[in-house]
Amino acid sequence: MRTPAPDSRPVALTIAGSDSGGGAGIQADLATMTAHGVFGTSAITAVTAQHTRGVERSFALPTEEVTAQIDAVTGDFAVGAAKTGMLATTELVETVAEKAATFEFPLVVDPVMVATTGDRLLEPDAERAYEDLLSEATLATPNADEAEVLTDIAVTDEESAREAGEAIRDLGVDAVLVKGGHVPGETVTDLLVTEAGTTTFEHPRVGTAATHGSGCTLAAAIAARLATGDDLETAVSGATDFLARAVRYAYDVGEGDGAVNHAVDLRNQAAREPTAEAVQTVVDRLVNADVTALVPEVGMNVVGATPYAESVDETAAVEGRITRTLSGIQPNRGVRFGASSHVARFLLSAREFSPDLRFAVNCRFGPDVEAALEALEWDVAEYDRGDEPTSSAEQEGETMGWGAQQAFGGRDGEQSQESQEPSTAVIDRGAVGKEAMTKLVAADPATLAERVVALDAALER
Repeated sequence: MRTPAPDSRPVALTIAGSDSGGGAGIQADLATMTAHGVFGTSAITAVTAQHTRGVERSFALPTEEVTAQIDAVTGDFAVGAAKTGMLATTELVETVAEKAATFEFPLVVDPVMVATTGDRLLEPDAERAYEDLLSEATLATPNADEAEVLTDIAVTDEESAREAGEAIRDLGVDAVLVKGGHVPGETVTDLLVTEAGTTTFEHPRVGTAATHGSGCTLAAAIAARLATGDDLETAVSGATDFLARAVRYAYDVGEGDGAVNHAVDLRNQAAREPTAEAVQTVVDRLVNADVTALVPEVGMNVVGATPYAESVDETAAVEGRITRTLSGIQPNRGVRFGASSHVARFLLSAREFSPDLRFAVNCRFGPDVEAALEALEWDVAEYDRGDEPTSSAEQEGETMGWGAQQAFGGRDGEQSQESQEPSTAVIDRGAVGKEAMTKLVAADPATLAERVVALDAALER
């Protein structure tokens, strides 16, 4: 018999409806809590026949059944935080408000009134019943439409969001996060309104309609972080970052627009070691092939990004780069995350236009390399630093983003909406004090290694 090794976890509670499609409701909440290392418990308020295209039917459970579930959970588990979602009826809102008055842990109220698809999830008479529930809450997370229902204030910008947030705080809730996903603009701005003032959380808008479950996921992420001991602002900051990635790398499921990816952080973390190993295999291949002729004066680096990488710290590369030696080429040190700046930023910028790209390498550029690229008949893009806007050139790290935009973004740097293969190689013709370079990119390590070896073989000796 083996010795047990129990895993102790913080506990969070979701009081919400069931989404048979799995993208929202308690299914999203529990998946999100698990992704945050929190044990999720639930009290189901309603059952919906739902999918990525909409809600077919909805059935609210009797209040006594919801009460029994809440009592069962709070009577056994050391709940660290809770959140509410779809409450469906006036009676259920009132019931949950009564139970919330007894909670000795933070409560996040997501005032779910309308689904992302536009389907109404709450009886009109229940909307004002939320006031009692909000008075027991630590945080409310209304979107612009829900904030308007609660306050009669149309949220169209940061100022109106602040006004609506303060009006909702007057109902008794400690803090309000007015979400900006429904407010048009290139940037999504979520505004946290507290007694101490306001804090904004900004993220570039993702060009997708696959946001099913986004509200549930955000509130569940905040509750999970509160359960682990985060203060409110830290919890909101981490949760909004989590949601931004979950929306960008949404699940492509169902016949509708898809659903947010609740497991994106878990999968990204799990891919770190395999990504570093993949970079090492490319390095070993290039060392064995002795591609000395392609190593730039500043050195070569091989970079690999995790599948959902959003920062340099999520890219693995050779520390100290790969350099020429008397006996061939050698990496100066081992592979670690965050070891590359130049090539990593280029790869991350390229992924803005071609998210499947995960690996890149910088090689020397010159007339012989250009002739080899022509002989290989690869799809080659290039950019001229002489055309770079002064504002970009003056900012550290901005050149790589601008260059990737020129190479992969199509005419005028606009992202192409058509599905097409990204360029195999990108030529940077350099500038004063900047060595000319060839960057090769690929979706997998084997292809990247093959391309470098092929380019080396194509050089005129």
